[in-house]
Amino acid sequence: MTIATMTADAARVRAADQFTDLSDFGRDPWWLILAKAIVVFAFLVLTVLVAILIERKIMAYMQNRVGPNRWGPWGSLQSLVDGVKLALKEGIVPVMVDRPVYFLAPIIAVVPAIMAFAVIPFGPEVSVFGHSTPLQLTDLPVAVLYILAVTSVGVYGIVLAGWSSGSTYPLLGGLRSTAQVISYEIAMGLTFAAVFLAAGTLSTSGIVAAQGRFWYVLLLFPSFVIYLVSMVGETNRAPFDLPEAEGELVGGFHTEYSSLRFAMFMLAEYINMTTVSALAITMFLGGWQAPWPLSLWAGADSGWWPVLWFVIKIWLLLFLFIWLRSTLPRFRYDQFMNLGWKVLIPAALLWVMLVAFYRALRDDGKDGAAIALIVCGIAIAIAVVVGVRRHYAAARAEVRAGGPPEPAGFDAASGGFPVPPLPEQRGERALTGRAEGGVDAGRDPGGGGPGDGGSENRKESSDV
Repeated sequence: MTIATMTADAARVRAADQFTDLSDFGRDPWWLILAKAIVVFAFLVLTVLVAILIERKIMAYMQNRVGPNRWGPWGSLQSLVDGVKLALKEGIVPVMVDRPVYFLAPIIAVVPAIMAFAVIPFGPEVSVFGHSTPLQLTDLPVAVLYILAVTSVGVYGIVLAGWSSGSTYPLLGGLRSTAQVISYEIAMGLTFAAVFLAAGTLSTSGIVAAQGRFWYVLLLFPSFVIYLVSMVGETNRAPFDLPEAEGELVGGFHTEYSSLRFAMFMLAEYINMTTVSALAITMFLGGWQAPWPLSLWAGADSGWWPVLWFVIKIWLLLFLFIWLRSTLPRFRYDQFMNLGWKVLIPAALLWVMLVAFYRALRDDGKDGAAIALIVCGIAIAIAVVVGVRRHYAAARAEVRAGGPPEPAGFDAASGGFPVPPLPEQRGERALTGRAEGGVDAGRDPGGGGPGDGGSENRKESSDV
C-alpha cells in the first residue's frame, strides 16, 4: 500500500468520523439554519425543472423523435414556460368535490416530500462565513425512520385527492396508490433493516460514516436491488404507474385537478424521485463520499467537493427513472402485486436473516464473514432475477397459448363472495350469430329466425 493511498484512507476516516457524534447538530445560528433550508428547497425545485426537461430530451432521443426545441436554445426553457403556462391557466373546480380536502390534498403531497430532505447529508463539515457547520440541515438518532414516516404521509395526498374529487376514476387511482404503497413499503423497510444491522445506527450521517471502508451496495447488494424496485413503485413511476394509468383511469387521482394544483402533484412526484434517489445514495452508495478512483485523492472527501459527488449520484439514479419509463411497458396490476408480495418481500426477509447472522459473526471478531455475505448476496440477487424472468416467461407463454385452461365447473362462491356466472360458465353458447357448422338453422337471410323474433322486429320496423 502506497503512502498516498494510506493518506487518502486516513482522510476519509477522519471525514466520516466527524458525524458519529450528533452533538455537532443544533448549534448553528438561526440565519445559517434558515439559509440551509432555503438552499435545500431551491435545490429541489431546480432539480425538478431540469429533470423534466432532461427527461423529455432523453425520452425523445431513445424513441427517435424531436422532443422540446422551441423555447430557448435547444428547448432549454421549456420547463420554465410550462410552469408559467400552468400558473396562468384557469383553475377549474368541479361542483361535486369536497372543497377543503380537495384544496388540501396537493399540499399534503408536496410538503412531506420536501421535509424528508431535512436529514439527508450533502457533505462533511465546512466553514460558512467563519462558522463550522455540517452540510446537512439536521440529524436524528432515528433519522431514517423519520424519512419513512414523512414519506408515508405523502400518500394521503394522493388518496384524499382521489376521494375528494367526487369522481369514480380518481377514486380508483387513489385506492390503487394505497395498495401499492402498502405493498412496496414493506419491502423497502426490510432493506433498511439490513442496513441498520450492518451499520449499527439509524442516523443518516452515521450510516454514511459506516461506509468509509466499503459501500453497502457491495455488502448488501440484494437490499440495493430490492430498494431500487421498491423506490420505483413508491414514486408511482413507469412501469409501476398504476395509480395514474392513463389508459384505464384517464389520468388517475389528479384527473379533476388543473392549473397550479395539478402542477403541485407533478412537483411532488419529481421531488419524491429526488428524495428516494438521495436516500439510496445515503444507504447504499456511500453518501457524499467520492467514488473510486477519485477516492484515492486525499482531498476528494473534504471541503465542497463531496457536494459534487452527491449531485452526480442523484442524477445517475434520476437517469435510471427516465430509462425505465422510456423502455418498459406498464405492468398489469396482478403482476405488480405478485412481484411485491411473492418475490420482493420473501427475498428481503431471507436476506435480513443472513445479515443478522453476519452481524453476529462480526461481533465475534470474524471479519471474513463479509466475503461470505457478499457471495450469498450475489447468489440471492441472481436467484431473484431468474425467478422474476421465469414468472413472466410463464405468463407470456400462457398468453400465447390463449390464456389459462377453462375450469371444469363454475363455483359462485369460489372467490369468497357470490358472483353471477357468465353465459359460457353456465354451459350456454355465446350469441355470436354463427353456429358451429355454419349459419344458424332456421335463420332467414334477413337475420331473423323462428324463435328469435327477427320477423317481428322487421315488421315493427316496416310499420314505423
